[in-house]
Amino acid sequence: METHFESNPLIDKLPKHLKQFIKAQDYEDYTPINQAVWRYVMRKNVDYLSKVAHESYLEGLTKTGLEIDSIPNMYGMNRILKEIGWAAVAVDGFIPPSAFMEFQAYNVLVIASDIRQLEHIEYTPAPDIIHEGAGHAPIIANPEYAEYLRRFGEIGCKAISSARDYELYEAIRLLSILKEAEDTPEEEIKKAEDQVDYLQNNMGELSEMSKIRNLHWWTVEYGLIGTVENPKIYGAGLLSSIGESAWCMTDNVKKIPYEISAADQSFDITKPQPQLYVTPDFSHLSLVLEQFANKMALRTGGLSGIKKLISSKALGTIELSTGLQISGVFTNVIENEGNPVYVQTTGKTALAYREKELVGHGTEYHAEGFGSPIGKLKGINLAIEDMSPRDLQAYDIYEGKQITLEFEGNIKISGEIVTGTRNLQGKILLIKFKNCTVTQGDTVLFRPEWGIYDMAVGKEIISGFSGPADVTSFDMITHVPSSKTIKQKKTPEREELENLYKNVRNIRENKPSETTLKEAFGAVTSNHPNDWLLCIEIAELTHKTNDNEFTDKIINYLESLKIRRPEVAHLISNGLDLIFDKISA
Repeated sequence: METHFESNPLIDKLPKHLKQFIKAQDYEDYTPINQAVWRYVMRKNVDYLSKVAHESYLEGLTKTGLEIDSIPNMYGMNRILKEIGWAAVAVDGFIPPSAFMEFQAYNVLVIASDIRQLEHIEYTPAPDIIHEGAGHAPIIANPEYAEYLRRFGEIGCKAISSARDYELYEAIRLLSILKEAEDTPEEEIKKAEDQVDYLQNNMGELSEMSKIRNLHWWTVEYGLIGTVENPKIYGAGLLSSIGESAWCMTDNVKKIPYEISAADQSFDITKPQPQLYVTPDFSHLSLVLEQFANKMALRTGGLSGIKKLISSKALGTIELSTGLQISGVFTNVIENEGNPVYVQTTGKTALAYREKELVGHGTEYHAEGFGSPIGKLKGINLAIEDMSPRDLQAYDIYEGKQITLEFEGNIKISGEIVTGTRNLQGKILLIKFKNCTVTQGDTVLFRPEWGIYDMAVGKEIISGFSGPADVTSFDMITHVPSSKTIKQKKTPEREELENLYKNVRNIRENKPSETTLKEAFGAVTSNHPNDWLLCIEIAELTHKTNDNEFTDKIINYLESLKIRRPEVAHLISNGLDLIFDKISA
């Protein structure tokens, strides 16, 4: 079933392989308790973060259409985000890091539309609408930060992963789901935690994706801005966590000036962060990002770039100095004196130029893979790509000629030239041979009976990156998550509690209610003795109507609840502080 979205053309322009991650936000799925959780966190955050967050935060709440009292509706957000050149889509929990970043490259904010349980109100390892909506959205109203986020996505989605990266993603996704779900057996959580710990401690050499995920974590998720002595919060993970936003400002958390070394600092999503990085301003983030990008295969290419792609065992692309792009799963490289002299893909491969597939060179034609020499001809200083038509004729590189080309690294191509493919500027990209044999010494790389041989032209690999050059070349609608978000169970007790929350909300909004505040208070204290948030909501309303006697009764009950449930005592105190205008820490 196709998901429909309104009022933002950016979503319509997304490629199909990203749209597969989008799910509809069914606003009716949010329960009254969900709404109360959003309201509590937002009221607490706005009260506290107005003092410690970057100045863009409060302004951004308004600009991005976020309300304190209600969970945001994606359609409403999209109408407002359109004004600042962004959009938002709903997804189911964690999606693969490369896809997450590619959404950013299209100026689309990914929002996990589920919301944390009341039991995890301070922090959840699972992405939720509080984290994504109240954390990420407000800061993108700052144009300089928004451009950093877009640029990060553009570069980050090209980062080359390792096979272990995807294992870790799946393990973290499962752990976050199990931790957020109610009644998950402790042994299941422990097993999932052990798997995450094992993978995190056995990643080997960090891949480009691992390193850029670290940069993302220490900036977009957990970044501080200003000075080490007086930092402000801008990272979404901190802006959405009422516990960690306060904790991070204490001396318990080490503050470090942000620089490129943060790429090597891994993180644990299940624990508070022991250190955080402070950027002096948003422009510094872009400076470090460019420093990192300069080290990526995206910009360095060469032998190391092709080796990274081979290690990834995933779909990737190399770009040659002519601009020809080869996309596929790279399985082999022959090297000579530190340079690649022959590259090989296995399975479906496509050739492109400037991100557009070359006519006749899609995956159906190159279904079994593609191999080609890279570099210069032996003993000839002039590369084929730099030869004029007269030069090509002089070296017999011409249609209809039977020829043997010997490349550096002892790569030989013998066959009859059929034709060549050129770009708009007239540079030759491909040379097509028939009756062709390709060898390196005694090793045969291509035989005449295999058909037509297409030789790529390029003296060097200038770039290597994850994914295809032309996203339409491959079927990328293949993502099936190994784990799905677990919804809360519906029980008679839960239904009754939800109904109490709904009626109290109706009273606050001057809508018809089935119960009075006193009846709701009696029911929650009698039938739901562990619940604390509804009592705070009732106290807020009785305080507004100056019903001091009833308010005192509620406060006395909450004080006894703090003794009985010390793990929520600070949450109760914080909620009461908001009602009575006390300064909360």
